[in-house]
Amino acid sequence: MFSKILIANRSEVAIRVIRACKEMGIETVAVYSEADAGALHVQMADESYCIGASHVKDSYLNMDAILTVARNVGAKAIHPGYGMLSENPEFARRCKESGIILIGPSWQVMEMMGQKELAREIAIKAGVPVTQGSDILKSKEDAIKEAERIGYPVILKARAGGGGKGIRIVRTSQELLPCLEQVKKEALSSFADDKVFMEKYLEKVKHVEVQILADKKGKVIVLGDRDCSVQRKNQKLIEECPAPVLDEKVREKMYEAARNLAVEVGYTTVGTVEFLVKDGEFYFMEMNTRLQVEHSVTEMVCGIDIVEWQIRTAAGVEIPFEQKDVGAGKHAIECRICAEDEKSFMPAVGKISLLHIPGGVDVRFDTALYQDLEVTPFYDSMLGKLIVCSDTRDGAIRKMKCALSEFVLVGVNNNRQMHMKFMEDTDFLDGNYDTGICQKVL
Repeated sequence: MFSKILIANRSEVAIRVIRACKEMGIETVAVYSEADAGALHVQMADESYCIGASHVKDSYLNMDAILTVARNVGAKAIHPGYGMLSENPEFARRCKESGIILIGPSWQVMEMMGQKELAREIAIKAGVPVTQGSDILKSKEDAIKEAERIGYPVILKARAGGGGKGIRIVRTSQELLPCLEQVKKEALSSFADDKVFMEKYLEKVKHVEVQILADKKGKVIVLGDRDCSVQRKNQKLIEECPAPVLDEKVREKMYEAARNLAVEVGYTTVGTVEFLVKDGEFYFMEMNTRLQVEHSVTEMVCGIDIVEWQIRTAAGVEIPFEQKDVGAGKHAIECRICAEDEKSFMPAVGKISLLHIPGGVDVRFDTALYQDLEVTPFYDSMLGKLIVCSDTRDGAIRKMKCALSEFVLVGVNNNRQMHMKFMEDTDFLDGNYDTGICQKVL
């Protein structure tokens, strides 16, 4: 097992990793930007080092600085969290060349599954259903031709996209070229890669993902599934485990497809296979080769510390439990609490003057917030994740309403009240909602 791990991330996920390491007896090293000098992860780690200015490109995306710190402090492994460098194959390759283990799959797997059009090909080879799609679009003429072949509506996707960026839905031929230009610009800015491909866009679908854990001996365990259909502009807002109103036969087929895909690419550690579900059929969307923000809801149901086992499998520890040992029978819901204006949804900043975190049985708030913390404009607007678990879905919804009503955050505008609207919405309550629910509720 590793004796010291550097966490190449910040905020809530850095805290989550530090806690797992402390429980495992592993020393932790935090890195931080100038804006995060007073951040909680800086205080909680055994060692902390400033690696650059406030903007992510100058600090948390600075590979040279991160690797220099790791070598200097003797860290044998780096945990990338999510976002930042977590799915960057170049960083994974450089870690390997430096004799440092990046806690995740190999850089080769990361590269293959990070190129979404290549991931489609691998999914097809593994027998996983996919929607109709194209190769990388080489020209405007190519885009027009492929859209006519597939049929509108289509969705344009950056090959290296993520976090809701580099995606546009196109419903008419008049929208195609302007949207293509927008996606290419956004992809180049966000991922330094402007390659784009196209898929058939499915209306009124459920977004369901399967959480896997795999060791270096090829053993793959499914830890559960999550419904992530509550999204605004392709950004997830609410997740629940397991996905409601999902046919059990479809669920089992999705689990089998996720396992087959993991075996096909030789996957190790923690990963998520995302699917679109419509009319009793499911289609591969993408594979996230990292820890997911919403891993917490799965932990609450399956009873397995996903971060701990991500670290263990990266160190070569074999999974000692079987599929039948994974817990089930409970229901968990997660609400992402974000700093944003309630009406415009624009990111908000400010100083936290009052903070009360809800408590109780099976209530969890994963965050790096504390009173008097200054929320800056440099990073993602998510402030934390409020998670509840109960024996039933109805019980989980009631528990979430109680937790939201108890949650107090003064000084920074946030979306607590928005989440309460969902907890009282009839479509959400019956579980039979899809990715269009935000248009109705908001």
